[in-house]
Amino acid sequence: MSLKIAVMAVNLAHNLLLWQSLLRQLLEVCKVQAAGSYHLATTQVDWAKMGKRGFHHNVYVVELDHAVLREARFLRCNPDYRPGALCVYIGMTGLQPDERFDKHKAGIRANRFVERYGLRLLPQLYECFNPMPFEAACELEVELGIEFRARGFGVWQA
Repeated sequence: MSLKIAVMAVNLAHNLLLWQSLLRQLLEVCKVQAAGSYHLATTQVDWAKMGKRGFHHNVYVVELDHAVLREARFLRCNPDYRPGALCVYIGMTGLQPDERFDKHKAGIRANRFVERYGLRLLPQLYECFNPMPFEAACELEVELGIEFRARGFGVWQA
């Protein structure tokens, strides 16, 4: 029993270190955005020139219950999943993220994994980017998925 608890403690500590590292990186991106622009792969958006007024697309991240790991399709798409790491769904929407999450949970144009296994939104991972133009949202959704998978997270994207 004590070995099991020790292993769980090590996994939790490892997850905490991953979260801290990820949040540090995201905060750096947020600081750059606050300074007037941010860079996504090949797209440079200058908020000062364009203004945020017309932007209404949002990227959002939903934490999924680890029961999602019983789904063969989810596991096939996450061959590098590190046991104990978070499972997340990454999406984009023209609505506010909390509105979209409520619709997922209600079964309205819902992703199956979010409807069944969605626990909560993780705004600390996305709110510094929102709102943004459609093209930037498309690109950021993909880039977040790549980054989270590289860190061993279980990721689902529609």
